Amino acid sequence: MGQIIVKPENYYEMALTKKRKLAAGKVDNNKAYSLKDASTLVKDINTTKFDASVDLHIRLGIDPKKADQAVRGTVSLPHGTGKTKRVLVLCTPDKESEAKSAGADFVGLDEFIQKIEGGWVDVDVIVATPSVMPRIGKLGKVLGPRNLMPNPKTGTVTNDVSAAVKEVKGGKIAFKVDKAGIIHASIGRVSFTPEKITENSQELLNAIIKAKPATAKGTYVKSVFMASSMSPSISIDTKAFVH
Repeated sequence: MGQIIVKPENYYEMALTKKRKLAAGKVDNNKAYSLKDASTLVKDINTTKFDASVDLHIRLGIDPKKADQAVRGTVSLPHGTGKTKRVLVLCTPDKESEAKSAGADFVGLDEFIQKIEGGWVDVDVIVATPSVMPRIGKLGKVLGPRNLMPNPKTGTVTNDVSAAVKEVKGGKIAFKVDKAGIIHASIGRVSFTPEKITENSQELLNAIIKAKPATAKGTYVKSVFMASSMSPSISIDTKAFVH
């Protein structure tokens, strides 16, 4: 009989840690990379076996506590996010066919209001028609913390549900600054080419720069980091951006 090799209980954790250390060694923490170089490096340091998400984390020089500096908006990424988003459309019966034809995953009203009140939030985006907003206002406590509450500013409260669904399915994402003044957004997958990661990143950054509040003073884009799931973060040179 062959020799039986007993692996330590933390063998796989040790192997993963070794991969992470090797990945971390490829990133110069004292360097700010260009978007192009970071988009290549983020693929090289990926340690996951699945198609990891590539995210941007942008710290802004604003006061998120002030209503007029709560930066938010939407942007259509030229290459999508690489993830098929599940869309729920809350509407009256006359709009259901339009929503379904556009590719909505779930369509209805009363049934889904009850499900959401019960804790169901198995969707990525919720679109609603203006006429049903009074009915779903009570869902704010459940949907608000998850950034799922339909909002006219993000194009998710509209009578043109067909266009809204198609935009979301086509790569439209919403961004919103958090309480710490940071925007976190997924801009692709590690399977994307560096060119696609760069172009998606630039499109998001352009949208955030355009959304700069008139009352914001000093440096607007303070820092930008790119990272994939479970990988080291890469500092992006912000000098290339209009502040």
